[in-house]
Amino acid sequence: MASRVKKSARQAKDNAQLRIRRGSARDIPAFVSLSRELAKYERLASHIHLDAEHLRRHGFGRRRYFDSLVCTRAGRVIGYAVYYFAYSTFSCGPVLFVEDIYVLPEERGRGAGKALMIELARIAVHEGCNQMEWLVLDWNTPSIRFYERLGARLDKEWVLTRLTGAKLRRLARAR
Repeated sequence: MASRVKKSARQAKDNAQLRIRRGSARDIPAFVSLSRELAKYERLASHIHLDAEHLRRHGFGRRRYFDSLVCTRAGRVIGYAVYYFAYSTFSCGPVLFVEDIYVLPEERGRGAGKALMIELARIAVHEGCNQMEWLVLDWNTPSIRFYERLGARLDKEWVLTRLTGAKLRRLARAR
């Protein structure tokens, strides 16, 4: 019982120190650092092509392609989420798509991920979305369990399909 009380007190203190805010251009160094860590965690470090100026232009410039949230504890950025809106003709409504969500390993299990997901859900509801979607790697069981605890359903029927680089450009030139 005493360990539960200590854990509960620690969680209350941790949650009181958490802050979720909209990302800004001043967060770009944190986005770059955390995105590199996410790529390493996902075993995709060789695929990442981060460019701070592109992030600035695409997320905080005149034509924005994404929005972001930052999670801080005691003023230090400990996590982030990048999202954008798409449209579903099947459900006839907007969809909030979470491109990235990442929390520093030493901060996991202390409420940051849940706080980011709650804020994303609030944004989705506020914007009239009837769904929120994201991808998770099939081997990432800690994240899968986390998402399932939030009530998410993993959909294994749909297969992510991607066209990139020279093949994308070749298709764009096709007649």
